Amino acid sequence: MRRSKTISLAEAMEDYIKEMNLGPKLKEISLINSWETMVGKAISSRTSKVYIRDRVLFVHLKSSIVRNELMMIREALREKLNNQAGEEVIKDIVLR
Repeated sequence: MRRSKTISLAEAMEDYIKEMNLGPKLKEISLINSWETMVGKAISSRTSKVYIRDRVLFVHLKSSIVRNELMMIREALREKLNNQAGEEVIKDIVLR
């Protein structure tokens, strides 16, 4: 059966994302994928795991020196990541 109104693929994908409530999760995934560009290669190479759970960013680090450096700029990093997403996706950062 044909629809009387045709829509573009982009509009169909937007409708699907809204219908399935996938927007917030897609923004989280986008932030995790942009971790290396946000903090740089030096810090990214010393990161073993990055994930978001309940709006908290968990970062597992291999180096205590890098952890201390990130601890000092944690709030600025949170603001930078939220600006990248366009809304407040992360409310806190836990460094381990």
